[in-house]
Amino acid sequence: MKKLIILLILLLGCRAYAFDIVYPKKNNVTINAKSTFFIGSSDKPLKINGNDVPLHSSGGFAYVVDLGYGENTFLIESEYDMQRYVITRPIIKPAKFNSEFQKFDSVKYFYTVHDNSPMRTTPIDAGINRASHLQKGILVKVDGEKDGFYRVNTNSPKYFWIAKTDVKEAETTDLKPAIILGEDFIETDDCYEFIYHLSKPVPFEISQDNPLTLKLYNLKGDDVYIKEFPFLRSLSGYDGKYTGNDFIFKIRKQPKINPKKPLRNIVIVADAGHGGKEYGAIGCLGDKEKDINLEIANYLKDYLKQSGAKVIMTRTEDSYLGLQERVDIANDNNANVFISIHANAVPDGTDPNKKSGVGVYYYYNQAQNLAQTILDTMASELELNNNKIHQESFAVVRNTNVPSILIETAYLINPDDNSKLITPEFQKQCAKAIADGLEIYFSNLNEGF
Repeated sequence: MKKLIILLILLLGCRAYAFDIVYPKKNNVTINAKSTFFIGSSDKPLKINGNDVPLHSSGGFAYVVDLGYGENTFLIESEYDMQRYVITRPIIKPAKFNSEFQKFDSVKYFYTVHDNSPMRTTPIDAGINRASHLQKGILVKVDGEKDGFYRVNTNSPKYFWIAKTDVKEAETTDLKPAIILGEDFIETDDCYEFIYHLSKPVPFEISQDNPLTLKLYNLKGDDVYIKEFPFLRSLSGYDGKYTGNDFIFKIRKQPKINPKKPLRNIVIVADAGHGGKEYGAIGCLGDKEKDINLEIANYLKDYLKQSGAKVIMTRTEDSYLGLQERVDIANDNNANVFISIHANAVPDGTDPNKKSGVGVYYYYNQAQNLAQTILDTMASELELNNNKIHQESFAVVRNTNVPSILIETAYLINPDDNSKLITPEFQKQCAKAIADGLEIYFSNLNEGF
């Protein structure tokens, strides 16, 4: 019995000094990249294939390794532990696409079969190329195809593209072009509503170029309806959609700002990214992004409430929430802004040690000033690298009707950033900087930027 106790003590002692590999998640994986990295932590000096691994003072590390085609074997050793990893880089033949545009002999008609079907400016299922999101049952004219897309003819010099999976060819009945039967305008305390009564729904485009412009396509006489809104200095959100055959274009008014307390009564949705079964990134030390996001969001709520804002949290605990559910919370509660909080990671083929600092992402131009203001405030107050603002097609900022941004507070898989992100002090500083940025943003609304 005494020998068994001694053996257990020795084993536990060895495990106390064992390293932990967070990524790759398995000892035998396939990665299609020229390089990858080992992310983890160790209490003792570490070697990978005989090479010393630099350790952060926290014990975290991010070590980049090159990958050749086929199997790559890596032996990871510390004083008390050793593990073997096999990473396979496959030889993948590039997919063949018919990149030539195939024009039809005559125009064909299709109906959208899904709500929120993207009508794009290019035949690519990615990027900032969405002109609008069409509801189910909208008739589109198609004059050709390319790869997995049909080209939408709008009776104008401008063409769009829609995925073949989002449409179905129409019957030969009721293909008459639409007409505008009348227009209405309604002004409320919160918004302007422009209502167009159509004989049937048609494709549309809302452009945020200066000025904000609405276009309704495929009307009778090969006509395109164009309406500009030059009287709007700075947008506070808009939404365009059909209710039956009526197209309702709703433009949010700017909130009334109290110069002495600019966040008073402002409705702000604080979105802690990920949650529940969705961990997000995993840090060098094993911390989960979902937990860090929630801590920062909770601190942000406290700071904003102190400033008089009305704060709505998308989640208050470790629970799973879908992307559209988060968007619906902002839209249904008539929010003034939507702030999604995340921590960053990098893909294979990148060096995590060379990526650090804060970045902010937006989709609609109406959120660009918000993104820039928050970024500048965070980079300055937190003394982090400024990774600039980026326009990206992230679902939570693309589908909201209000100025919306996604903040990558720092890089969770960078050892130095990781060591900061897990401390309550840094989390509070992040929240304070976001709150300060929001105060500056709403103060500037009175000046129209």
